[in-house]
Amino acid sequence: MASQDWFDKDFYAVLGLSPDADAKKIKSTYRKLARTHHPDSNQGDPAAEQRFKDIGEAYSVLSDPEQRKQYDAVRAMSRGGARFTSGGPGGAGAGAGAGFDDVFSTLFNSGGTRFTSGHGGFSGRTGEEPDLEDLLNMFGQGSAQGGGFPGGGQYGAPGGRPGGFGGSRRARKGRDIHATAGLSFRQAVEGDTVMVSGVGGTTITARIPPGVKDGATIRLPGKGEAGPAGAPAGDILLKVTVHPHEVFTRDGDNLRIEVPVTFAEAALGETISVPTLAGDTVKVKLPAGISSGKTLRVKGRGVRRKGGATGDLLVKVAVTVPQRLTDEARAAIEALRNQEVGIDPREDVFRKARTS
Repeated sequence: MASQDWFDKDFYAVLGLSPDADAKKIKSTYRKLARTHHPDSNQGDPAAEQRFKDIGEAYSVLSDPEQRKQYDAVRAMSRGGARFTSGGPGGAGAGAGAGFDDVFSTLFNSGGTRFTSGHGGFSGRTGEEPDLEDLLNMFGQGSAQGGGFPGGGQYGAPGGRPGGFGGSRRARKGRDIHATAGLSFRQAVEGDTVMVSGVGGTTITARIPPGVKDGATIRLPGKGEAGPAGAPAGDILLKVTVHPHEVFTRDGDNLRIEVPVTFAEAALGETISVPTLAGDTVKVKLPAGISSGKTLRVKGRGVRRKGGATGDLLVKVAVTVPQRLTDEARAAIEALRNQEVGIDPREDVFRKARTS
């Protein structure tokens, strides 16, 4: 999503947060909402699917400190929150009462002029939306060339001229465009090709490399705005949001999964089947007497690394307690309890508690 679209979006409302929410609150709220509205849990519900996409889009912006800062600035502009008047009596082109709202009444008029930082100063184009970077440049926030004026030279600098109004300027590449892409966990791990919105609503094909992480930014060279006076086009900076999986989590290049096993399987040992992200299964041998919480490693079934190597699948064992017992099962467990008389499994815990 390009930054100029932010005028119509309230990402805080989408996540149900206040604008002063911290990063930890934003992340925890997103994860909770993403689980609730995940398509796998709401199959055949288009409203839930759209809600899931909106949640991912909001999180991708608010979780990035730089994008959140820009977004908050856009919200302040759209509300008319920042106001100022001309520098003093007789200010050029404006009286003492002219202010921020007057500038925006011109910039946002559907039939008015859009000012953009072109070669050698400002140029006017009509019938288009205002551009965020151009607005920030005009007010000294977006330019890397002295004083915040798009034209170049800084006031008072040796050999410089007032920037933005007739000052000379080198042709530079076109403006970079920020966009977002929400990926499923499987898409991020295995890689995929996705379609994103480019300049003027055009559709751009983006190749997502295997193993991309949540929050990563992928640069699509030459897919941004066209450069002035024949300069190269800018890039698309595609920020990736990876939606959580209901079973798998990521630990670097390893994948983690927790599987339940019965008491008998854990006590006596067993070979069990475990699902993989690829959709098939692998056999995992449980050693006799394995405890709940132990982790077993399956080589080469994790995230594919750059260069061809692959991480591992880490299988965490969760021993389950039967909720209903037959008479025979109860008798067997009572017999086991009688065999364990005099054995205290907490003895080592008490010893460490006394001596540490």
